[in-house]
Amino acid sequence: MSIFENTERRDPKRYLWILGLIAPSCSVLPSQLVVHTGLEIFWWIGPIIVLAVIPLLDTAIGNDGSNPRDEDYEALSNDRYYRWCTYLFLPLQFIGLLIAGYLWARPALSISDKLGLAVTLGFVSGIGINAAHELGHRVEHLERWLAKIALAQSGYGHFFVEHNRGHHVRVATPEDPASARFGESLWEFLPRSMLGGFRSALALERERLSRKGKRWLCLDNHLLQAWSMSAALFGTLIVLFGPAVIPFLALQALIGAGLLETVNYVEHYGLLRQRGRNGNYARCSPRDSWNSDRLVTNLFLFHLQRHSDHHANPGRRYQTLRSSEQAPQLPAGYASMILLAAIPPIWRAVMDRRVLAHYGGDINLINTKPRTRRRRIYTRLRRRPLTVASAEPATRP
Repeated sequence: MSIFENTERRDPKRYLWILGLIAPSCSVLPSQLVVHTGLEIFWWIGPIIVLAVIPLLDTAIGNDGSNPRDEDYEALSNDRYYRWCTYLFLPLQFIGLLIAGYLWARPALSISDKLGLAVTLGFVSGIGINAAHELGHRVEHLERWLAKIALAQSGYGHFFVEHNRGHHVRVATPEDPASARFGESLWEFLPRSMLGGFRSALALERERLSRKGKRWLCLDNHLLQAWSMSAALFGTLIVLFGPAVIPFLALQALIGAGLLETVNYVEHYGLLRQRGRNGNYARCSPRDSWNSDRLVTNLFLFHLQRHSDHHANPGRRYQTLRSSEQAPQLPAGYASMILLAAIPPIWRAVMDRRVLAHYGGDINLINTKPRTRRRRIYTRLRRRPLTVASAEPATRP
């Protein structure tokens, strides 16, 4: 068997992972596409690809259906090809930001074109947080530093601390600001998650430094390291291109952070880990995250949609993640679900039935909004039958 046959046997998608670099390429291509086609719509190529092209391809191509074999796990984990697919995200990301800074500072573009470019960069920034997410889970010193660098564009460096030491500990509990509650709209969730995650990161890092006998102002402070990278990046762009770039830098960073938090909303909506007899929450299992095995979005986001396996086994690299039958399944890929999340009535019409079905209709097993609203939610849900065609009730934990 040749080396090529062997690697394709381990991972039939091996040579498709390079498609994950489409996202950072969106920040580099707009100017060239506009020059060669004359179509100014390409300034908006980021949201066009994420919110239109990928959902259509997800629908047309469907689910992946393949899982890595146990005997291939070690070889896949150690294959550095997959690491380079994430490493290359960073230079493309920052080259695109430099090009954008130059264009934002020039009078040649209209305000609408500059806004389109800022929105495109915001989508790249948000997906860059996903690359940082993959790198930040690794134990290798280099990859953890690359994670902080990837977060610089969004100014969301506290994610490095909060996600690893906060979210993964408290996921699918009321104590986790990044786990959306049943009945909570995206627009209620966003400020709660953003502010709660920031506060949690401050507390977690302060506690870590205190255990090591270090002060807040020290070189070992992960938050100050990450925020310094953002300050250096934005400061350099302002020096190079002038203060005219400031509003566009702020807009793309806000969109990037908002995209990340919208994905957080989708990933754990209404899900709740149960408590054992000792009062502690059960270990995180595949039941505690929403999954989607849509092939195109999985390639685009480095298997982020196999989120249940990621939380149950956070040390696994993206290429080794599996789709679990225990996990509750979304009706579409993340790219489609973030569109639904933006319209709360449609989101609840699609998702509330699935949450109830996952817990066999028992609202006491669900991560709801404050208890004072539980009776109203239960009364409303009783008016319609529970069964959802695409969501089989799970056994009660």
